[in-house]
Amino acid sequence: MAFKEGTGVPADSPAHDALHDVVIIGSGAAGLTAALALAEARRVLVLAKGSLTGGSTAWAQGGIAAVLDAGDTFEDHIRDTMVAGAGLNDRDTVEFVIERAPASIDRLCELGVPFNREEHALHLTREGGHSHRRIVHVDDATGWAVQSALLKAAEAHPNITLLPGRTCIDFITDRHREQFSAAGRVWGVYALCEETGRVERHVARATILATGGAGRVYQFSTAPRGATGDGIAMAWRAGARVSNMEMMQFHPTCLYHLEVKNFLITEAVRGEGGHLLHPETGRRFMVDYDPERMELAPRDVVARAIDDQIKRFGLDFVHLDISHQPADFVRGHFPTIYEKLLGLGLDMTRQPIPVVPAQHYTCGGVVVDLQARTDVPGLWAAGECTESGLHGANRLASNSLLECFVFGEAAAQDILARWDTLEAPPAILPWDESRVTDSDEEVVIKQNWTEIRRFMWNYVGIVRTTKRLERAASRIELLKREVEDYYGAFRVTTDLIELRNLLQAAELIVQSALKRKESRGLHYTLDYPALADEAKDTVLVP
Repeated sequence: MAFKEGTGVPADSPAHDALHDVVIIGSGAAGLTAALALAEARRVLVLAKGSLTGGSTAWAQGGIAAVLDAGDTFEDHIRDTMVAGAGLNDRDTVEFVIERAPASIDRLCELGVPFNREEHALHLTREGGHSHRRIVHVDDATGWAVQSALLKAAEAHPNITLLPGRTCIDFITDRHREQFSAAGRVWGVYALCEETGRVERHVARATILATGGAGRVYQFSTAPRGATGDGIAMAWRAGARVSNMEMMQFHPTCLYHLEVKNFLITEAVRGEGGHLLHPETGRRFMVDYDPERMELAPRDVVARAIDDQIKRFGLDFVHLDISHQPADFVRGHFPTIYEKLLGLGLDMTRQPIPVVPAQHYTCGGVVVDLQARTDVPGLWAAGECTESGLHGANRLASNSLLECFVFGEAAAQDILARWDTLEAPPAILPWDESRVTDSDEEVVIKQNWTEIRRFMWNYVGIVRTTKRLERAASRIELLKREVEDYYGAFRVTTDLIELRNLLQAAELIVQSALKRKESRGLHYTLDYPALADEAKDTVLVP
C-alpha cells in the first residue's frame, strides 16, 4: 500500500485525511481558539459532531468573568473562585486563568464580539458567587456571539479546515500502527462520517481534545444533545487519568415546561435582582439556606435548596421572579429569554418563571497541566472535557468560557513551541469492519440510553447515598457487557458511539462519587455530610 509522504495515510484517501498538522476535536470556544492560534504557522483540521455550532459554547447565556473594573482585583476573583470550588481548586491554575482573562477579552473584541457597553467601557454584570460586577456579556446570548465570531474567523483562515458531521470513535494510537507499538502515543482520531457511514482516519502530529462535557448522562440537563462525554471516554480508553468526575454541576434554574426541555434561565436573572419563591406561599425561601447571600449563593447551594423545597413540599417547580424590576430593564437585559418565554405565553416582566434544577456543567474530566497536556503523549485537551484545577468542587459562574480561551491558547502555544520535537506520524492501519454487520436491533440502543439517564438522575443526582451509588454501579456493570457485545458485533453509528461513551462517563462519575467519603461542593451525600479535613482530588487511573 502506498502512503502519502509523512502522513501514514493511504495515497488514495481524501485530502482531509492527510494534509493537516494538528487535529482538533470540537468546534466550540476551546477548539476554535486553539485553531486560530495555531493557524498562523500550522495546517489545522477541526472536527465537529453534527453542526459546527452544536456544542455548549453557543448555548452559554451568561458571559465571561474578567477583572476589568478599577474596584475589582485578581485576588478578589481568585478568592471567589476558590470559595465556590470549596477549596478543591488548584491555586496555580486559578491564578493562571484569571490573570489571563483581560487579554482573552481583548482578543474577542478584536474578533468583533459585540459586548454590551456603557458609554466607552464594557458593561459588567454580576452573578452568583461573585463579589464584584465582572461579567462581560452580549445581552443574554454571549455564547452565540462568541461562537459566531470565532467561527467567522476560522472559516476565513486558509490554514483551517472545518469538517462537521464527524463522530469521533477512538484515538489513533501506537497500537494502530502498521508496525505495532505499545507506547501509547496519540496520532489523531478515527471518526465516523455521519453522511456516508464511512470511518475516516484523521492523522496528525498533535491532537487537541475540546469535546465538552458529559451532561447527557443525566435525564434532565441543559447541555446540548451531543454532550455525551465522548472526549472523556476516548481519553480514558487511551490511557489518560480523569479527576473529580463526581463534581457534576446542577444549574438551579432550568425552565419547567412540559413542551420545552433544557431551556436555561441564566444566573444573571438572580444577579440582577431575581427572587426565588415558594410557588404557593410566595415566600423567599433562600433565607432558610444562605441568609447572607440569598439568591446570590453559589450554584450548588441554590440547587440543593430548590431540590429540598421540591421534595419537602411535593412541588413540581419553584418560582424565579424578577417582575418587581422595571419592564424595560428586564427586556433590555434578557431579550432572548424574554422572547422565548413570551412565545410560551409567559411574560417575565409580569409573572414569575417556573424553574427546576438540571445538570449543567461537568467540573471534572481529563487531567491536564498548565500547558493543556494530558498524560498521553501527542494529546492536549481544553475546556469542559478537562479537569485543569480551575473549578474545584464547583464552577464559579462565567468561568467556563474563560477556561476555554486560556487553555485553548495554552495548548496551541505549547504545540508550536515543541513542534520540532514532535515526530511525523507513522503508517496507520485502516478501520477494521471485517467482523461486523449492520444492526437489526436499534431498539437496544434507545432502551439502554434511556435507562442510563434515568438511573443516573435518580441515584447519582443532587443528593446522593452510598446505597444509591452502589445500585447505579451494579446497573452499569450489567449494561457494560451488553453494550460491548453490541459494539463488537455491529457497524458503528453515531447513536452506538454515543451510548458506549455515555456508559463509560457514567461509570467514571459513579466510581469517583463512591471514592469521596465527604460532602464537598457539588458532591453531597447523606452518608458523609461533613467536610473532610483536607481537600483532595478524586483521581482515577486507567
